[in-house]
Amino acid sequence: MSFKRVIALNKLSFGFVLLLILLEAGLSVLFPLFIGYAIDDALVQTYGGAALLGGLGLVTLLIGAGRRFYDSRFYAHIFRDLGAQVGNNAHETTSAKSAHLRFLGEVVEFFENSMPEIVNSLIGLVGTLVIIITLDMPVFFGCLAMLAVVIIVYSITRKKTVRFNACYNDEQEQRVAVLSKQNRPLLRQHLSCLMKWNIKLSDLETINFSVVWLFMMVFLVLAVVGAASQGMMTYGAIFSLILYAFQFIENASVMPLFYQQWLRLTEIMDRLKFTNEKL
Repeated sequence: MSFKRVIALNKLSFGFVLLLILLEAGLSVLFPLFIGYAIDDALVQTYGGAALLGGLGLVTLLIGAGRRFYDSRFYAHIFRDLGAQVGNNAHETTSAKSAHLRFLGEVVEFFENSMPEIVNSLIGLVGTLVIIITLDMPVFFGCLAMLAVVIIVYSITRKKTVRFNACYNDEQEQRVAVLSKQNRPLLRQHLSCLMKWNIKLSDLETINFSVVWLFMMVFLVLAVVGAASQGMMTYGAIFSLILYAFQFIENASVMPLFYQQWLRLTEIMDRLKFTNEKL
């Protein structure tokens, strides 16, 4: 049974988890705006904005905590069902089954922990852009330029990322077989190969992130200077704009990391799909 099939059989539970993720992400986008309201109200000695900010924080906390309690149990159920099938596959060696169970754990962990962050970042990107366009058009166009930089940088290195992950996973599948031979030189060679591909992946990500972050810092400095020069904006609006610009940078910077992770998991799911076809 494939991962997609298990999700389909539990579509109501998965839909409920996704709904909670969307609600939590949508509320999180409002924080800088509500902080701006609270600042403006506090400057005139009223505290309605602060009360709204506190209420937003409480509702977000309740939804986020409820979602985490629920989805940890949901994904544990999925891992148990799929893991039992992978572990009982008579067509695989013990080494391959051990690696596939670990790969399956990575897939489940991605959906449980990374998927909410991805949704939050996506909604954060869209939400910040929508609000920024109402506050300052030059900053909005700067955001679009930064998105173009991110897409170009990571598109250029996509093939290398997929190849490095495939080589790393190939070596992972040999681990139990290598350990069972109790051959120290062979084990050192195996671990060296693992680390070689891990270092290549790390170096590639470091270069990509550094290039993107350099452009992001230039954008942030220009956004701060531009916001400070807006004489028609309130202090709260200026502060909100700066916060949204920084939030945009955070979301735009983390999305490529999830993209890299997704490329790895796509390669892993192809392996697990091949395993499931033989069950």
